[in-house]
Amino acid sequence: MTVPSEPTATPPDAGELAAQAHSSGAPTQPRRWVLHIDMDAFFASVEQLTRPTLRGRPVLVGGVDGRGVVAGASYEARAFGVHSAMPMWQAKKLAGFSSVTVRPRRAVYVAASRRVFDIISRAAGVVEQLSIDEAFLEPAHLQGADASEVVAWAEALRAEIAATTGLPSSVGAGSGKQYAKIASGLAKPDGVHVIHHATQQEQISVLPVRSLWGIGPVAEAKLHSAGIRTIGDFAALRRADAVRLLGQAAGSSLHELAQGRDDRPTAPRKEAKSIGAEHTYPQDLTTTAHTDEALRRAFDAALRRFRKDPRGAKTVTVKIKLSDFSQHTRSATLPHPTSDEDVLWLQATTLVRYPADVGPIRLVGVSFSNLEHAHQQVMFPELDRLLVTTRQEHQLARDAERAAEWEAGMTMPQPAPTDASGAEGGEDAGPQPTHEWWPTRDVWHPDYGHGWVQGSGHGVVSVRFETRTTTTPRARSFAVDDPLLEPADPLDSLEWGLGEREIAAALAAREPAEDARAGHSDEDPGDAVPGREDRTVGEELPEG
Repeated sequence: MTVPSEPTATPPDAGELAAQAHSSGAPTQPRRWVLHIDMDAFFASVEQLTRPTLRGRPVLVGGVDGRGVVAGASYEARAFGVHSAMPMWQAKKLAGFSSVTVRPRRAVYVAASRRVFDIISRAAGVVEQLSIDEAFLEPAHLQGADASEVVAWAEALRAEIAATTGLPSSVGAGSGKQYAKIASGLAKPDGVHVIHHATQQEQISVLPVRSLWGIGPVAEAKLHSAGIRTIGDFAALRRADAVRLLGQAAGSSLHELAQGRDDRPTAPRKEAKSIGAEHTYPQDLTTTAHTDEALRRAFDAALRRFRKDPRGAKTVTVKIKLSDFSQHTRSATLPHPTSDEDVLWLQATTLVRYPADVGPIRLVGVSFSNLEHAHQQVMFPELDRLLVTTRQEHQLARDAERAAEWEAGMTMPQPAPTDASGAEGGEDAGPQPTHEWWPTRDVWHPDYGHGWVQGSGHGVVSVRFETRTTTTPRARSFAVDDPLLEPADPLDSLEWGLGEREIAAALAAREPAEDARAGHSDEDPGDAVPGREDRTVGEELPEG
């Protein structure tokens, strides 16, 4: 907990303030306090909460295949330099053999978020929720309070969240949203930090310019090229220079924030109508391989934001801009909303256009829209067919394009496909499992209860049996075709006795694979301008 000291001058009493206001003819304004709460390493913290064996270990949440990226990392993993959006292979290399890679369990995160924000709403009243794990607050009863009162309130809120959910959080406070956001970053992990009104410019002026909310790597690079390293440097610029460097919208608003002008109200946000990302390239894309890489980059950036929204998407849109600045946009709408990465990715791959067809490409973007809270209990048959037929058809077309480019000396051939064990071909490897036992999948056994898969191979699956309340986890091994071992509902790992609202929210976010125990399908699942409600394009703010 960090609380900068109050100004040393003796504060005037109420009578003096009233006299000053009367003599000046100006009404007094109560001191404003905006707070920003951010759950610490939320995805990884939920995994460590529900799987006690993972506590104290480097946990990497995200895609487990060759193209996966880190959606969240525990602080133990961050100590090795791991961060959100990093390629998973790189994160594993940094974190070492002691790290554990966990597939995201969206329904569990949404249920945990719902419980956290129920606590926050009761305490603060109006909440401006930014994502699944962070929000701005402006409690009316803190208007005019001093820093010590704000700290006491924030600590009480964090204590209630920790006692009720077992999850850590950090809170920052300041005179506006920008200062509150910066303060919460300074409070991490698991603390409170207050930026006092009287010394706020002094405190933030020495911070790196990247600390300013809305400055991402692209804007940071532009500012660094102009010799701007700190928030103070940026604040000292002329407004015209800030606009020249970052553009009219971003440059103007960010410059005001750097100078301490932030009167944006705290209010419930409208739900985004679409979520996406796009990237412009300094050199035109002229090959299928480079276009595929650009598509994957845009898709992964959009997916990171999408994972922080509890809704599913029905429509996938791919946008490309050509070297002549003409724009091509193609969309496809699914029969049901989904948050399944494979389904969304396959849709994106069917929509992209290639340089051989349209000419050199300078921009590639992906967005998800028609966002709905939908009870997604099964892998709908039409989506299942889409996964099979689209993958086959698109791979054939992609292979033909890559082969043509390879023959022309433009790209290298791709490695031969492998089966689930990593061996080429489909040679029989022994007993075939009734279900797919991927690592970290939730399972249930009548003799041992709820657990998760630690690994499988050679006809054997190893399981760690534990939940949030477990004090002594048990490890057991079974034949992969053991009829008593079943896929389980990930929500059971919380053991909270979820209420109706939490269940509804979790079901809306549930992945198809999470319903397998109930007899369903066994399938598996640019810089932002502060204050802008449309979050479809911009750089991801890292998970707390």
